[in-house]
Amino acid sequence: MIELTELTKRYGRDSRGHLAVDHVSFTARPGRVTGFLGPNGAGKSTSLRILTGLTPPTSGTATILGRRYRDLPNPGREVGVLLDASAQHVGRTGREILRVAAQTMRLPGGRVQEMLDLVGLTEAESARRVRDYSLGMRQRLGLAAALLGDPAVLVLDEPANGLDPAGIRWMRDLLRDYARRGGTVLLSSHLLHEIEVVADDIVVIGQGRIVAGGTKEELLADERTFVRATDSVALAAALLADGHSTEPVADGLCTDADLATTGQVAHRARLPLVELRRADGAGLEEMFLRLTADTQRETTHPTSGEGAAA
Repeated sequence: MIELTELTKRYGRDSRGHLAVDHVSFTARPGRVTGFLGPNGAGKSTSLRILTGLTPPTSGTATILGRRYRDLPNPGREVGVLLDASAQHVGRTGREILRVAAQTMRLPGGRVQEMLDLVGLTEAESARRVRDYSLGMRQRLGLAAALLGDPAVLVLDEPANGLDPAGIRWMRDLLRDYARRGGTVLLSSHLLHEIEVVADDIVVIGQGRIVAGGTKEELLADERTFVRATDSVALAAALLADGHSTEPVADGLCTDADLATTGQVAHRARLPLVELRRADGAGLEEMFLRLTADTQRETTHPTSGEGAAA
């Protein structure tokens, strides 16, 4: 299990320094894949670096199996880490990198070949120097190193970078099987579709703070109401006048009013309804963009004739 409690990281010596992580708390549990999402600069990588002992926190705690990473007697046997697939000794072969790691962890030599087979690196590829590896091959090697000690916990940052569609599918199945066997997976990725497919739980961070967290089903459930009326324009006006937001979708409206309230507003306005139901669940991308709208670099601005670029 992974636990972050009031984790804070400020760069600089006083309160004017950059607050990269701001009282972050969440738990990644055994038997589940936890997706860790956020825009660039939101604090994901800093949180993972603190968790894995690479960066000291300003305050708060980050533990793996109840201990700080630095206090684990043989970390590679407890937690597998892949934060940067390019941070490997480029002058060594893939097999040499795994062999050195196995010796450090006091593992039997046969474990190296097991991991090469697991991640799909051939005999010829494992004999090549890492400088000649593609990014996808480096990802596979990094994952082999993370899994080498048969750890109970995996911490992965963008592990699908450089993988082709078949490789992404392979990694998805591997992580599902790992969690199914009781492992804890904390997975950070910008590939929202992959997180939506593989994650059981999702944590969203923005501007250094947790903005949402829960099971995938909870976060993707849409609490809004979908409604169709004989006069959608008039119904939208009535809902707005009653203090509710509306959004035109397909052939109807979505509103933050609940079912009963929507029906009551339509009744008072004497507007017959054609359809009234819970809105369909939002996708992860929609949920992510909505929760992190204030932290996104890219925003969509309506264009007009006057504002269009020349």
